Amino acid sequence: MSVAHAVLREQLATYGRRWPAETGVVGQFLALLDEPADPFVRERLEGHLTGGAWLVSADGRRTLLTHHRKLGRWLQLGGHADGDSDMARVALKEAEEESGLSDLSVEGDIFDLDRHWIPERKGVPGHWHYDVRYVVRANGSEDYVVSEESLDLAWREIGPIADEPDESLSRMARKWLARSTA
Repeated sequence: MSVAHAVLREQLATYGRRWPAETGVVGQFLALLDEPADPFVRERLEGHLTGGAWLVSADGRRTLLTHHRKLGRWLQLGGHADGDSDMARVALKEAEEESGLSDLSVEGDIFDLDRHWIPERKGVPGHWHYDVRYVVRANGSEDYVVSEESLDLAWREIGPIADEPDESLSRMARKWLARSTA
């Protein structure tokens, strides 16, 4: 087992202890790490790791979401690991690239895990994304720049997101709101 695999396994174990109701999804991520193919590269078409950013404003009341160009949905920022095994670094890099914001920082350990299906597109077969998500804080200007990966970006109040039908976004909003009031 590589050092990168061991580090991520420990982070996943810590996450599983913090969120015991999510042992099933933690198990899916651990099973991915047990497979021989490199999970940190997008060429692993059965599924691979991605880094997600729950990008929050300095005051913690809003999150920056992307209207994803390829998927046509409002989502958190994030993207492929492309060989980088430090998933927090991947999340930070993707947040910077997709928002144009520069004064960002990762806070804490893994914030959320989500395994979701990506449909076939332009000759790339459908596959699983194993998204390892971190809280990324905007510490400076909140004046974003829409990248080529997005149709639009928007700062949204977190409270109402907790009640939206998108389970992935609503789960992160509920976690954030519970953390903020604890």
